[in-house]
Amino acid sequence: MNSSFPTAGLDRRAFFRGSAIAAFAILGTGSLAACSSAVGEQRSDAGESVEPVRGGTLTLAIPDDVSPSALLTSTTIAGTTISGLVFETLTRYPIDSVVPQPLLAKDWKLSDDGLTLTLNLRDDVTFHTGRPFTSADADFSLRTYADPKFSAQLRSTAAAITGYDSSDPKKLVLTLAHRTGNIFDLLDLAPIFDSETFDKAVSGESFIGTGPFVFASRTPNSSISFDRNPNYWVAERPFLDRVEARIVPDSQARLTSLKSGQVALVAPGSLTFRDSQTVGKTSGFATSALDGAELQTYLGANVTAEGLTDVRTRKAVAYAIDRDRIMSEVYRDAGYAVNLPWPKSSPAYDAAKNSTYTRDVAKARSLVSEVGTLPTIPLTYTGASPDFEAAAQIVQANLAEAGIRVELDPVEATIFFKQLIGAEFKGLWLTSHTFAQYVPSTLTVSAYPFNAAHNASKFSSPAYSAAADSAWQVPDGSSDAAKKLYADLGTQLLEELFLIEIGVVVPQVSAASTVHDLAWTKGRQPQFANTFLA
Repeated sequence: MNSSFPTAGLDRRAFFRGSAIAAFAILGTGSLAACSSAVGEQRSDAGESVEPVRGGTLTLAIPDDVSPSALLTSTTIAGTTISGLVFETLTRYPIDSVVPQPLLAKDWKLSDDGLTLTLNLRDDVTFHTGRPFTSADADFSLRTYADPKFSAQLRSTAAAITGYDSSDPKKLVLTLAHRTGNIFDLLDLAPIFDSETFDKAVSGESFIGTGPFVFASRTPNSSISFDRNPNYWVAERPFLDRVEARIVPDSQARLTSLKSGQVALVAPGSLTFRDSQTVGKTSGFATSALDGAELQTYLGANVTAEGLTDVRTRKAVAYAIDRDRIMSEVYRDAGYAVNLPWPKSSPAYDAAKNSTYTRDVAKARSLVSEVGTLPTIPLTYTGASPDFEAAAQIVQANLAEAGIRVELDPVEATIFFKQLIGAEFKGLWLTSHTFAQYVPSTLTVSAYPFNAAHNASKFSSPAYSAAADSAWQVPDGSSDAAKKLYADLGTQLLEELFLIEIGVVVPQVSAASTVHDLAWTKGRQPQFANTFLA
């Protein structure tokens, strides 16, 4: 596996080229090149030419077990592992753009008014039960994604679909309530379930999809196993006979498992960045960067919590944080400091605005003195993450210099995500968010931290909601009008500071050099149809 993945340069217009809400169709050829290897996932290849080898078991270490009730929330690595191996989606973005490519939908057309999307589906796909995939399953899956009880992050986009026509088994016609600029984000992320066995998925009993691997077994808090799908619709794929995900909660234990050969791969972001870089310099191993699948580390603030209701306190926090130190010491320069939530590849990226808050302890102390005496503020994070632990300690020291006392509050991942989804944090929290690498408006109408309608900060603003809706409905996401709306959103985020960005982080993945042709989606879901061991 190479030490880096090849990714094409991408300007802001290329980010949106082909995905703006306008009438178009993309045709699939039905070949492996169109439907698998050229879909554009993040991938690696051996430095020398190696012929694919059939058979073998790929073992990987993941930090957590699946929470079936959270299958649609994109909050656990176990969940993304199952989604990537077992399930497929209607369309798929390349790693370096938001130009949708065919997957279970082979082509599509959007009406001139942007309100009707017609998708023609593949006719050679079956579920792992042997039942043919039809439009009724796509209909069911999108409706399920919109169901509030599953707390899916793009639920508002799914809810914008007000009409379904699945009368033709190989055609799905969607009617939209309004122009929806991120509709292909939804089609890229919403897994297609077998409508007849979905109840088993949410109970954790079984997971039935159309993907290259079939769910075989699960031992809670120990392992999840997958077998090769012998009837996969891409001919002669996958190469592997089996994938075994071993649940290893401790980061050092994951590192030891990799170095000792107990596993051949550690899931993206599951080692500290220091350890990932050390592995990459060790003979027999390689570490790769998942450019295009970025995360953003940030501080969230419950704006109703004592000490954080005054925006001057939140601005003091923004000035006090040493972003450069966090990016250098914790993330080993695998990214860059930011004030806004979008990466450089996004049309919403604004270099000038990203320097609004740089470390200035004097300004921070002045703002704190204006506010007056502050209580000790809890800072919650997932304690099992050494990177979050280290970042939280730096933040605590930074804020102490500004006169803000912070009490570290490490919690289990399940508790953390319950608080995130339920807006239950008692003060500040530190974590990473995703979706910024998708259409810019997806963050502000979908993601738990940013959602204008309901967010983890309990922040509400008619102006923010209006700006989020306007950006969501803009027909051309690369237009000057769209960029102005993104700028308006950025201004409000910087003025209100219910979220305080730290930096864009490019996830790292480490593996033995015997593993070839790994691939990942923009959402860091494994795509192992072409992976082999040699």
